[in-house]
Amino acid sequence: MNKWNFYTTDEIKPLGWLRRQLEIQADGLSGNLDKIWPDIRNSSWIGGDKEGWERVPYWLDGFIPLAYLLENEDMKARAKKYIDAIVSYQKPDGWICPCADDERKTYDTWALQLIAKTLTVYYQCSKDERIPEVIYRVLRNYYEMLKSSEISLFDWGKARWFECFAAISFIYERCGEEWLTELAKILEEQGLDYNEAIPLWKRPLNRWRFDTHIVNLAMMLKSEAVSCSILKKNYTDNAEKLHGILQKYNGTPVGLFTGDECLSGLSPIQGTELCSVAEQMYSYEVLFAFTGDSKWAERLEMLAFNALPATISDDMWTHQYVQMSNQIACKKFPGKSLFRTNGNEAHLFGLEPNFGCCTANFNQAWPKFALSAFLYDGDTVINAVPVPCELKTADKYIKIETEYPFKNSFIYTVKAENAFKFRVRIPSFAKNLAVNGAMTQANELLFEIGEGESREISISFETQPVFDERPNNLNTVRCGSLVFSVPVNYKKVMYEYEKDGVERKFPYCDYEYIPESDWNYAYCADIPVVQRNRVADIPFSSVAPPVTVKVTAKKINWGLEDGYEDVCAKLPESREPIGNKEEILLYPYGCSKLRMTELPIID
Repeated sequence: MNKWNFYTTDEIKPLGWLRRQLEIQADGLSGNLDKIWPDIRNSSWIGGDKEGWERVPYWLDGFIPLAYLLENEDMKARAKKYIDAIVSYQKPDGWICPCADDERKTYDTWALQLIAKTLTVYYQCSKDERIPEVIYRVLRNYYEMLKSSEISLFDWGKARWFECFAAISFIYERCGEEWLTELAKILEEQGLDYNEAIPLWKRPLNRWRFDTHIVNLAMMLKSEAVSCSILKKNYTDNAEKLHGILQKYNGTPVGLFTGDECLSGLSPIQGTELCSVAEQMYSYEVLFAFTGDSKWAERLEMLAFNALPATISDDMWTHQYVQMSNQIACKKFPGKSLFRTNGNEAHLFGLEPNFGCCTANFNQAWPKFALSAFLYDGDTVINAVPVPCELKTADKYIKIETEYPFKNSFIYTVKAENAFKFRVRIPSFAKNLAVNGAMTQANELLFEIGEGESREISISFETQPVFDERPNNLNTVRCGSLVFSVPVNYKKVMYEYEKDGVERKFPYCDYEYIPESDWNYAYCADIPVVQRNRVADIPFSSVAPPVTVKVTAKKINWGLEDGYEDVCAKLPESREPIGNKEEILLYPYGCSKLRMTELPIID
């Protein structure tokens, strides 16, 4: 096991398409929520009268690293304004959440766990020396209240007990006081044990439960990794066991688990909540850092390059609450919702479709992904995810020039004042790997960089399109970390309105996506052909995708799901062709807002 450490926002800087993606995010909803959304703009966290629980901490958890990665002084100042207000309202005994003293017992302390975690993010970005003392007092008060039974974990705090461990470890590294270990044990004892819930994951229910809630499960995957050291327990890789069960019974082609909003089985027309995409990515980042096991980094790529961009509009002003693998329309259901526990407009693109948690929480996904490009352990640096960026520390510089995952070539510029070891993770699907023109077979490269050395390293490999088998004799096309879909052309219908005091106004209004092209295809067995294009100003563009795959297909009588006019049937009504063979272009899943991803092969 190799425990890697994360670099900070003043050491890693995004370049190329990754920087552009972060700039789009800053110009969109993430960078403007404090201006337009009452739950952030007028939150009780800063003395207002709106939501005073998870939404401000969620938003800051992504807004802060986004501001610092882009070196955006206005965004940094706005983040500081929020942190200053939150800190100013901390009570003398350390309590920090916005509720009356006599309401603490009924205040779900998931928000306390989250703000403590977010404050560690702020300190790592800003180096604000007030923050460690603030977090210390928050945790000490939390410990004393839990130990005395003045409060206890329930609901979300009980389900997400491990989310407090980022802050606990942060303070423990500074002071080593034993009460922090006791706090960790109390949280574990009062928290959910997800191993006991495994039988519930194998057969979806139309019933809302904390232990089948998809966001809780996405967070849960990292629980052993974040807690075992402070609890003085051995690491058992329980995450792999739980991941395997979730994947077997609820997996999707892009590495997600269905959950709309609780586990929903293997159907390609069930949804997955956007919050779970962000949290599953973060869990994989933590798991790779803790274990050094490449499987977590490869799974992270699948989510970042497919599931994340697919469920957010190109301009990042709107998003879905849930995405579906086979999604032929995003129209409000006129009657009963298709989803197990979500409402009938959860799949629309909008400001806060279904519920506003994702509006605040999706902000963390791209910034924390960028911070996962490089990690270190002593005098060894690893490039975990090969995206365009540069690393600058006091004694080393590494720059990656690449358009990966759209193209598979990399130029590394490396400069060292002091000698260090540089490792590069190679994906398991890489073929014909070449290093500086020489062919090699390796799943990781190690370079010894000498004192005062400057070096350029050229790496390339090939990826081949393959058909991945899915349940019910359906198939998905994948090439490397990119999954491909039949794109469905659409028109947007815009809705501007006000509901419960929240205004939807362009560009943060709501949209239905109405299909305008055929979608009822089955693949022929011909080998797909990859076509690589220019990476547009919008990296995961829905109109100018950076890579496509040419396949042959035939139309079939797929049919609609019983009771719905705008949902394809879970499985085709017939697999007999009703048309001639056609050549069609598949788009990356992340570029396809309407799509068919799981199809039969009929030839």
